[in-house]
Amino acid sequence: MKFQVNRDALSEAVSFVSRLLPQRAPMLILTGILIEADANALRLSVFDYEVSAQVEIVAQVETSGRVLVSGRLLNEIANKLPNAPVEFVFENGKVSVKCGAAKFNLATMPIETYPPLPEMPAVAGTVAGEDFQQAVAQVLPAVSKEDVTPQLNGVLVEAGEKSLTLLATDRYRVAMREVSWKPKPEAVGNTSLVPSRILGEVAKNFSHQGDISIGLAAEGEKEIIGFSANNRSVTTILMKGTFPPVKSLFPAEIENFAILTTSDLVDSTKRVGLVLEREAPIKFEFVDGTVSLDASGNETAQASESISAELTGKEIVVSLKPQFLLEGLSGVHSEFVKVGFTSNNDPNKPGPVLITSHGSKEKTDSDSYRYLLQPNLLNR
Repeated sequence: MKFQVNRDALSEAVSFVSRLLPQRAPMLILTGILIEADANALRLSVFDYEVSAQVEIVAQVETSGRVLVSGRLLNEIANKLPNAPVEFVFENGKVSVKCGAAKFNLATMPIETYPPLPEMPAVAGTVAGEDFQQAVAQVLPAVSKEDVTPQLNGVLVEAGEKSLTLLATDRYRVAMREVSWKPKPEAVGNTSLVPSRILGEVAKNFSHQGDISIGLAAEGEKEIIGFSANNRSVTTILMKGTFPPVKSLFPAEIENFAILTTSDLVDSTKRVGLVLEREAPIKFEFVDGTVSLDASGNETAQASESISAELTGKEIVVSLKPQFLLEGLSGVHSEFVKVGFTSNNDPNKPGPVLITSHGSKEKTDSDSYRYLLQPNLLNR
Protein backbone atom coordinates (compact mmCIF):
# COMPACT_ATOMS: atom_id res chain seq x y z
CA MET A 1 0.00 0.00 0.00
CA LYS A 2 1.28 3.44 -0.93
CA PHE A 3 -0.48 6.81 -1.08
CA GLN A 4 0.00 10.54 -0.61
CA VAL A 5 -2.54 12.76 1.17
CA ASN A 6 -2.98 16.38 2.26
CA ARG A 7 -1.78 16.91 5.82
CA ASP A 8 -4.77 18.97 7.00
CA ALA A 9 -7.29 16.55 5.49
CA LEU A 10 -5.53 13.62 7.14
CA SER A 11 -5.31 15.32 10.52
CA GLU A 12 -9.01 16.22 10.50
CA ALA A 13 -10.03 12.71 9.43
CA VAL A 14 -7.87 10.97 12.03
CA SER A 15 -9.10 13.32 14.75
CA PHE A 16 -12.73 12.59 13.84
CA VAL A 17 -12.54 8.80 14.07
CA SER A 18 -10.20 8.90 17.10
CA ARG A 19 -12.83 10.67 19.20
CA LEU A 20 -15.08 7.64 18.78
CA LEU A 21 -12.50 5.03 19.76
CA PRO A 22 -13.64 2.98 22.78
CA GLN A 23 -12.67 4.43 26.16
CA ARG A 24 -12.09 0.93 27.55
CA ALA A 25 -11.57 -1.52 24.71
CA PRO A 26 -12.06 -5.24 25.49
CA MET A 27 -9.47 -6.13 22.85
CA LEU A 28 -6.30 -4.32 21.73
CA ILE A 29 -7.23 -4.39 18.03
CA LEU A 30 -10.33 -2.30 18.78
CA THR A 31 -8.06 0.61 19.71
CA GLY A 32 -6.77 0.69 16.14
CA ILE A 33 -7.69 2.78 13.11
CA LEU A 34 -8.32 0.82 9.94
CA ILE A 35 -6.74 2.52 6.90
CA GLU A 36 -8.00 1.49 3.46
CA ALA A 37 -6.62 2.96 0.23
CA ASP A 38 -8.38 2.27 -3.06
CA ALA A 39 -8.52 4.19 -6.35
CA ASN A 40 -8.21 7.86 -5.28
CA ALA A 41 -9.95 7.49 -1.92
CA LEU A 42 -8.67 6.91 1.58
CA ARG A 43 -11.03 5.50 4.24
CA LEU A 44 -10.34 5.62 7.96
CA SER A 45 -12.54 3.53 10.25
CA VAL A 46 -12.96 2.51 13.88
CA PHE A 47 -15.33 -0.09 15.38
CA ASP A 48 -15.75 -1.75 18.79
CA TYR A 49 -18.84 -3.91 18.09
CA GLU A 50 -21.09 -1.13 19.45
CA VAL A 51 -19.94 2.13 17.84
CA SER A 52 -18.44 2.64 14.39
CA ALA A 53 -17.10 5.73 12.64
CA GLN A 54 -15.82 6.13 9.11
CA VAL A 55 -14.52 9.03 7.03
CA GLU A 56 -13.41 9.13 3.42
CA ILE A 57 -10.98 11.67 1.97
CA VAL A 58 -9.24 12.22 -1.36
CA ALA A 59 -5.72 10.80 -1.74
CA GLN A 60 -3.26 9.99 -4.51
CA VAL A 61 -3.20 6.21 -4.26
CA GLU A 62 -0.30 4.50 -6.00
CA THR A 63 -0.92 1.05 -4.52
CA SER A 64 -4.16 -0.12 -2.91
CA GLY A 65 -4.23 -1.90 0.43
CA ARG A 66 -5.47 -1.91 4.01
CA VAL A 67 -3.69 -1.80 7.35
CA LEU A 68 -4.54 -1.42 11.07
CA VAL A 69 -2.45 0.89 13.28
CA SER A 70 -2.70 2.31 16.80
CA GLY A 71 -5.39 4.98 16.82
CA ARG A 72 -3.95 6.99 19.70
CA LEU A 73 -0.47 7.11 18.20
CA LEU A 74 -1.67 7.95 14.68
CA ASN A 75 -3.80 10.78 16.06
CA GLU A 76 -0.86 12.26 17.97
CA ILE A 77 1.39 12.03 14.92
CA ALA A 78 -1.19 13.49 12.52
CA ASN A 79 -1.70 16.51 14.78
CA LYS A 80 2.04 17.28 14.92
CA LEU A 81 3.07 16.83 11.27
CA PRO A 82 4.75 19.77 9.47
CA ASN A 83 3.00 21.64 6.67
CA ALA A 84 3.74 19.30 3.76
CA PRO A 85 2.12 16.40 1.87
CA VAL A 86 2.02 13.12 3.81
CA GLU A 87 3.24 9.87 2.25
CA PHE A 88 2.21 6.47 3.62
CA VAL A 89 3.97 3.27 2.64
CA PHE A 90 3.12 -0.17 4.03
CA GLU A 91 5.65 -2.91 3.41
CA ASN A 92 7.34 -5.70 5.35
CA GLY A 93 4.82 -5.41 8.17
CA LYS A 94 5.65 -1.76 8.93
CA VAL A 95 3.99 1.52 8.05
CA SER A 96 6.24 4.39 7.05
CA VAL A 97 4.87 7.92 7.41
CA LYS A 98 6.85 10.75 5.77
CA CYS A 99 5.97 14.44 5.93
CA GLY A 100 8.61 17.00 5.04
CA ALA A 101 11.71 16.19 7.08
CA ALA A 102 9.71 14.10 9.59
CA LYS A 103 9.55 10.32 9.31
CA PHE A 104 7.80 7.72 11.48
CA ASN A 105 7.77 3.93 11.39
CA LEU A 106 4.68 2.34 12.93
CA ALA A 107 4.03 -1.27 13.87
CA THR A 108 0.79 -2.74 12.55
CA MET A 109 -1.95 -4.64 14.35
CA PRO A 110 -3.42 -8.01 13.21
CA ILE A 111 -6.04 -7.00 10.67
CA GLU A 112 -7.29 -10.57 10.14
CA THR A 113 -9.32 -10.54 13.37
CA TYR A 114 -10.67 -7.00 12.99
CA PRO A 115 -14.49 -7.09 12.88
CA PRO A 116 -16.36 -6.03 9.72
CA LEU A 117 -18.02 -2.63 10.05
CA PRO A 118 -21.83 -2.46 10.09
CA GLU A 119 -23.54 -0.96 7.07
CA MET A 120 -25.16 2.44 7.35
CA PRO A 121 -28.90 1.87 8.05
CA ALA A 122 -31.52 2.97 5.54
CA VAL A 123 -32.19 6.70 5.80
CA ALA A 124 -35.20 7.56 7.96
CA GLY A 125 -34.94 11.34 7.57
CA THR A 126 -32.66 14.38 7.48
CA VAL A 127 -31.96 17.25 9.87
CA ALA A 128 -29.89 20.41 9.51
CA GLY A 129 -26.47 19.90 11.11
CA GLU A 130 -26.28 23.25 12.93
CA ASP A 131 -29.82 22.95 14.29
CA PHE A 132 -29.15 19.41 15.49
CA GLN A 133 -25.91 20.43 17.20
CA GLN A 134 -27.66 23.23 19.08
CA ALA A 135 -30.54 20.98 20.17
CA VAL A 136 -28.23 18.23 21.44
CA ALA A 137 -26.07 20.74 23.33
CA GLN A 138 -29.18 22.10 25.07
CA VAL A 139 -30.33 18.73 26.45
CA LEU A 140 -26.98 17.08 27.28
CA PRO A 141 -26.53 18.84 30.66
CA ALA A 142 -29.58 16.98 32.00
CA VAL A 143 -28.18 13.52 31.17
CA SER A 144 -27.38 11.47 34.28
CA LYS A 145 -23.67 11.22 35.16
CA GLU A 146 -24.26 8.11 37.32
CA ASP A 147 -24.36 4.47 36.22
CA VAL A 148 -27.08 3.35 38.62
CA THR A 149 -29.81 3.66 35.98
CA PRO A 150 -28.06 3.12 32.62
CA GLN A 151 -30.96 4.30 30.45
CA LEU A 152 -30.65 7.76 32.01
CA ASN A 153 -27.15 7.99 30.45
CA GLY A 154 -28.87 8.27 27.06
CA VAL A 155 -30.94 10.81 25.16
CA LEU A 156 -34.40 9.75 24.00
CA VAL A 157 -35.04 10.80 20.39
CA GLU A 158 -38.69 10.78 19.31
CA ALA A 159 -39.45 11.05 15.59
CA GLY A 160 -42.46 13.20 14.75
CA GLU A 161 -43.96 14.27 11.44
CA LYS A 162 -42.18 17.62 11.43
CA SER A 163 -39.68 17.51 14.28
CA LEU A 164 -37.40 15.35 16.38
CA THR A 165 -37.96 15.66 20.13
CA LEU A 166 -34.86 15.20 22.29
CA LEU A 167 -35.34 14.34 25.98
CA ALA A 168 -32.81 13.90 28.79
CA THR A 169 -33.16 13.54 32.57
CA ASP A 170 -31.23 12.60 35.69
CA ARG A 171 -34.41 12.65 37.84
CA TYR A 172 -33.49 16.06 39.28
CA ARG A 173 -34.21 17.90 36.04
CA VAL A 174 -35.58 17.28 32.55
CA ALA A 175 -34.45 18.96 29.34
CA MET A 176 -36.49 18.87 26.14
CA ARG A 177 -35.87 20.38 22.72
CA GLU A 178 -37.60 19.97 19.37
CA VAL A 179 -35.69 20.34 16.11
CA SER A 180 -37.19 20.37 12.60
CA TRP A 181 -36.49 17.43 10.34
CA LYS A 182 -37.69 15.82 7.10
CA PRO A 183 -38.67 12.19 7.80
CA LYS A 184 -39.66 9.24 5.66
CA PRO A 185 -43.28 8.28 6.48
CA GLU A 186 -42.25 4.94 8.02
CA ALA A 187 -39.94 6.69 10.50
CA VAL A 188 -42.67 8.76 12.18
CA GLY A 189 -43.43 7.48 15.69
CA ASN A 190 -40.06 5.81 16.18
CA THR A 191 -38.25 6.30 19.49
CA SER A 192 -34.52 5.72 19.94
CA LEU A 193 -32.48 5.80 23.15
CA VAL A 194 -29.05 6.98 21.99
CA PRO A 195 -25.88 6.94 24.15
CA SER A 196 -25.28 10.57 25.11
CA ARG A 197 -21.51 10.50 24.47
CA ILE A 198 -22.00 9.30 20.90
CA LEU A 199 -24.84 11.72 20.21
CA GLY A 200 -22.72 14.60 21.51
CA GLU A 201 -19.78 13.67 19.27
CA VAL A 202 -22.04 13.30 16.23
CA ALA A 203 -23.70 16.65 16.82
CA LYS A 204 -20.40 18.45 17.33
CA ASN A 205 -18.52 16.85 14.41
CA PHE A 206 -21.40 17.02 11.92
CA SER A 207 -22.54 20.56 12.73
CA HIS A 208 -20.83 22.12 9.70
CA GLN A 209 -21.45 19.25 7.28
CA GLY A 210 -24.84 20.42 5.99
CA ASP A 211 -27.81 18.07 6.39
CA ILE A 212 -27.38 14.94 8.50
CA SER A 213 -29.04 11.74 7.31
CA ILE A 214 -30.34 9.58 10.16
CA GLY A 215 -30.88 5.87 9.58
CA LEU A 216 -32.49 3.16 11.68
CA ALA A 217 -32.14 -0.62 11.38
CA ALA A 218 -32.34 -3.87 13.32
CA GLU A 219 -29.49 -6.38 13.27
CA GLY A 220 -30.61 -9.55 15.00
CA GLU A 221 -31.54 -8.64 18.55
CA LYS A 222 -29.79 -5.25 18.33
CA GLU A 223 -31.17 -2.03 16.95
CA ILE A 224 -28.74 0.51 15.54
CA ILE A 225 -28.94 4.16 14.54
CA GLY A 226 -26.70 5.73 11.96
CA PHE A 227 -25.71 9.32 11.15
CA SER A 228 -24.06 10.38 7.91
CA ALA A 229 -23.12 13.66 6.27
CA ASN A 230 -20.81 14.30 3.33
CA ASN A 231 -17.87 11.93 3.78
CA ARG A 232 -18.56 10.95 7.42
CA SER A 233 -20.70 8.31 9.08
CA VAL A 234 -21.28 7.01 12.60
CA THR A 235 -23.37 4.07 13.80
CA THR A 236 -24.16 2.99 17.34
CA ILE A 237 -26.25 0.32 19.03
CA LEU A 238 -29.29 1.78 20.74
CA MET A 239 -29.56 1.50 24.52
CA LYS A 240 -32.07 -0.87 26.09
CA GLY A 241 -34.34 -0.12 29.01
CA THR A 242 -37.42 1.98 29.62
CA PHE A 243 -36.95 5.73 29.60
CA PRO A 244 -39.20 7.40 32.20
CA PRO A 245 -42.28 9.22 30.82
CA VAL A 246 -40.85 12.66 31.63
CA LYS A 247 -42.46 14.44 28.70
CA SER A 248 -45.78 14.42 30.57
CA LEU A 249 -44.21 16.47 33.40
CA PHE A 250 -44.12 19.62 31.29
CA PRO A 251 -47.22 21.73 31.99
CA ALA A 252 -49.39 22.94 29.13
CA GLU A 253 -49.75 26.39 30.70
CA ILE A 254 -47.95 28.43 33.36
CA GLU A 255 -49.92 31.01 35.33
CA ASN A 256 -47.11 32.18 37.62
CA PHE A 257 -43.83 33.23 36.03
CA ALA A 258 -41.08 35.84 35.97
CA ILE A 259 -39.25 37.39 33.01
CA LEU A 260 -35.59 38.24 33.64
CA THR A 261 -32.57 39.30 31.62
CA THR A 262 -30.72 36.04 31.02
CA SER A 263 -27.24 37.47 31.57
CA ASP A 264 -28.30 39.13 34.84
CA LEU A 265 -29.59 35.86 36.25
CA VAL A 266 -26.49 33.95 35.14
CA ASP A 267 -24.04 36.50 36.53
CA SER A 268 -25.84 36.92 39.86
CA THR A 269 -26.15 33.16 40.37
CA LYS A 270 -22.41 32.72 39.76
CA ARG A 271 -21.51 35.50 42.21
CA VAL A 272 -23.81 34.45 45.03
CA GLY A 273 -22.89 30.80 44.55
CA LEU A 274 -19.22 31.51 45.28
CA VAL A 275 -19.79 31.21 49.05
CA LEU A 276 -21.71 27.92 48.95
CA GLU A 277 -20.62 24.42 49.66
CA ARG A 278 -20.77 22.05 46.68
CA GLU A 279 -24.36 20.76 47.07
CA ALA A 280 -25.93 23.77 48.80
CA PRO A 281 -28.79 25.66 47.09
CA ILE A 282 -29.42 29.36 46.63
CA LYS A 283 -32.71 30.79 47.89
CA PHE A 284 -34.53 32.80 45.23
CA GLU A 285 -37.34 35.11 46.42
CA PHE A 286 -39.50 36.39 43.56
CA VAL A 287 -41.57 39.50 44.29
CA ASP A 288 -43.00 42.12 41.98
CA GLY A 289 -40.12 43.96 40.31
CA THR A 290 -37.18 41.99 41.77
CA VAL A 291 -35.77 38.61 42.61
CA SER A 292 -33.50 38.35 45.64
CA LEU A 293 -30.74 35.72 45.76
CA ASP A 294 -29.53 34.60 49.18
CA ALA A 295 -26.78 32.19 50.23
CA SER A 296 -26.58 32.46 54.00
CA GLY A 297 -26.34 28.86 55.16
CA ASN A 298 -22.55 28.84 55.34
CA GLU A 299 -20.86 29.93 58.58
CA THR A 300 -17.71 30.98 56.72
CA ALA A 301 -19.26 33.36 54.19
CA GLN A 302 -22.64 34.66 53.05
CA ALA A 303 -23.82 36.46 49.94
CA SER A 304 -26.98 38.13 48.63
CA GLU A 305 -27.99 40.12 45.60
CA SER A 306 -31.13 41.49 43.93
CA ILE A 307 -31.88 41.84 40.22
CA SER A 308 -34.82 43.16 38.24
CA ALA A 309 -37.64 40.81 37.28
CA GLU A 310 -41.19 41.20 35.99
CA LEU A 311 -43.46 38.88 37.94
CA THR A 312 -46.81 37.61 36.74
CA GLY A 313 -48.90 35.85 39.40
CA LYS A 314 -48.14 35.22 43.05
CA GLU A 315 -44.89 35.83 44.91
CA ILE A 316 -42.81 32.72 45.54
CA VAL A 317 -39.62 31.49 47.22
CA VAL A 318 -37.67 28.55 45.77
CA SER A 319 -34.28 27.03 46.52
CA LEU A 320 -32.27 25.88 43.52
CA LYS A 321 -28.89 24.26 43.13
CA PRO A 322 -26.78 26.87 41.28
CA GLN A 323 -24.97 24.34 39.08
CA PHE A 324 -28.24 22.86 37.81
CA LEU A 325 -29.74 26.32 37.26
CA LEU A 326 -26.70 27.54 35.31
CA GLU A 327 -26.66 24.42 33.16
CA GLY A 328 -30.28 25.02 32.32
CA LEU A 329 -29.63 28.67 31.51
CA SER A 330 -26.77 27.66 29.19
CA GLY A 331 -29.44 26.39 26.81
CA VAL A 332 -31.23 29.75 26.75
CA HIS A 333 -30.00 31.66 23.70
CA SER A 334 -32.32 34.66 24.02
CA GLU A 335 -31.86 38.01 25.76
CA PHE A 336 -34.59 37.21 28.27
CA VAL A 337 -35.50 34.04 30.15
CA LYS A 338 -38.89 32.96 31.45
CA VAL A 339 -38.86 31.25 34.84
CA GLY A 340 -42.20 29.54 35.37
CA PHE A 341 -43.51 28.15 38.66
CA THR A 342 -45.58 24.99 38.51
CA SER A 343 -47.86 23.67 41.22
CA ASN A 344 -47.97 20.27 42.90
CA ASN A 345 -50.15 18.43 45.39
CA ASP A 346 -48.39 19.90 48.45
CA PRO A 347 -49.25 23.60 48.92
CA ASN A 348 -46.32 24.00 51.33
CA LYS A 349 -43.71 23.03 48.74
CA PRO A 350 -43.05 24.71 45.39
CA GLY A 351 -43.40 22.64 42.25
CA PRO A 352 -40.73 22.28 39.57
CA VAL A 353 -39.33 25.42 37.99
CA LEU A 354 -39.69 25.65 34.21
CA ILE A 355 -36.99 27.54 32.33
CA THR A 356 -37.66 28.58 28.73
CA SER A 357 -36.19 31.01 26.24
CA HIS A 358 -37.99 34.34 25.83
CA GLY A 359 -37.36 36.66 22.88
CA SER A 360 -38.37 39.85 24.70
CA LYS A 361 -40.53 40.90 27.60
CA GLU A 362 -43.49 41.29 25.24
CA LYS A 363 -43.04 38.19 23.09
CA THR A 364 -43.64 34.52 23.82
CA ASP A 365 -40.98 31.81 23.92
CA SER A 366 -38.50 32.15 21.06
CA ASP A 367 -37.75 28.42 20.64
CA SER A 368 -38.91 25.02 21.86
CA TYR A 369 -36.26 24.58 24.58
CA ARG A 370 -37.70 23.47 27.95
CA TYR A 371 -35.78 22.80 31.16
CA LEU A 372 -37.69 21.56 34.21
CA LEU A 373 -35.81 21.76 37.52
CA GLN A 374 -37.12 20.20 40.74
CA PRO A 375 -36.29 22.37 43.79
CA ASN A 376 -37.77 20.00 46.38
CA LEU A 377 -35.11 17.31 45.90
CA LEU A 378 -32.35 19.82 46.48
CA ASN A 379 -33.34 20.62 50.05
CA ARG A 380 -32.79 17.19 51.56
